[in-house]
Order: sequence, then structure tokens, then C-alpha cells
Amino acid sequence: MASGDKFPIAAYIVDFACPEKKLVIEVDGSPHADAGAAAGDETRTSHLEQDGWTVLRFWNDDVIRDVDNVCQHIVIAAGLGGAS
Repeated sequence: MASGDKFPIAAYIVDFACPEKKLVIEVDGSPHADAGAAAGDETRTSHLEQDGWTVLRFWNDDVIRDVDNVCQHIVIAAGLGGAS
């Protein structure tokens, strides 16, 4: 994953990115629940996906309360989950 707070991709600044896997991780708080913000997030996600990025979006509360599940989703999306 990228270090630092934000990562630039094209015209956007994303929360975290793994360029090798073309994977973007966004961690959203309550302002993103607003209809206008949600529409902007959908547009942004669509543009990133058109450029070949996979975008995973998690709520702050999910990261805080269920980080294991969040990490599992990231590992699977990155294609790093091995058979057990």
C-alpha cells in the first residue's frame, strides 16, 4: 500500500492505493452518507474503474470494529488470498 495520508491517481486523491494491483481503498465517514457525496463517490469510482482500478470502499466504523473482515476483503481483492 502507499504510504502517507493520500495517494494521487489521475484527477483524484485516494486514501490508499496499491499500484501493482491497481487497487484503491477508500475509508469513508458519515459525510459520505449524504446523497450528494454518495453520487460524487459513484462518479469517482466509475472513472477509476474505467482506468482499470478496483475500488474498495469501507466505512470508518467497519475499519474500527471489524478490521479483520476489512483486511480479508482487501487480501481477496488483491488476489493474495492463498488456499488454506
